[in-house]
Amino acid sequence: MELAYERHGSGAPLVLVHGITERGESWRPLVEPLAAHNDLLVVDLRGHGASPQGDVYDPATLATDVHDTAIAAGFGQTTAPVMIGHSLGGIVVSAYAAAFATRGVINVDQPLRLASFKETLGQIESMVRGDPAAFESAIGMVFSMMNGPLQPDEVQRISALRDADQSVVLGVWGTVFDSSPEALDAQIEALAAGIQVPYLSLHGIDPGPEYAAWLSGLVPSAMVEVWPEHGHYPHIVDQARFLGRVAAFQASV
Repeated sequence: MELAYERHGSGAPLVLVHGITERGESWRPLVEPLAAHNDLLVVDLRGHGASPQGDVYDPATLATDVHDTAIAAGFGQTTAPVMIGHSLGGIVVSAYAAAFATRGVINVDQPLRLASFKETLGQIESMVRGDPAAFESAIGMVFSMMNGPLQPDEVQRISALRDADQSVVLGVWGTVFDSSPEALDAQIEALAAGIQVPYLSLHGIDPGPEYAAWLSGLVPSAMVEVWPEHGHYPHIVDQARFLGRVAAFQASV
């Protein structure tokens, strides 16, 4: 599927992938500074923003959509891109790196340990699967807990962009709901085995003291970096620091 996208700037190819229920516009504060030195592709995942819906929403399919869109746009033809994904986008860019050419991955606040995510998500599964009111309440609870130190204007901006379609959310989270922890671990192990490029796992919410060792055991190139008390949006909370970190990562790959 070809996705809706924006393209800005010139230079090294860089792709931005947003989180669940959001759209490429969520990256807006970072687009201009990143485009100053990069050929920037900002996509709306299927079922999000201006992109059409689909029948399935597994990570491999979402990553293939991004790749197909890049090809159709003539993007990254001579140099493989660096991929940056936030939240769900972190899973998508990980799947992209496992299947397609890329120079490196920055995963913003999306732990790959989906078995642990299943335990957390299970607390609201009945609401997510419930009537529209219950579903909306569940989505509101999830994201209100993740704002962290986001400034009120940014909370308002991102909230206004959020479009939580129940069928899309269930399509994305359904695999987590319906798979055993062992099956989720096996899926992530298979995905991680394909990642051979530098991989930065950047977290505003600490994924726990054992996460770095667990991730590096699956992806030897992985670096885990925690920005304490930055919440789910560390790239928006401290934009200057994030831009500097992206530039340093790009220079190293």
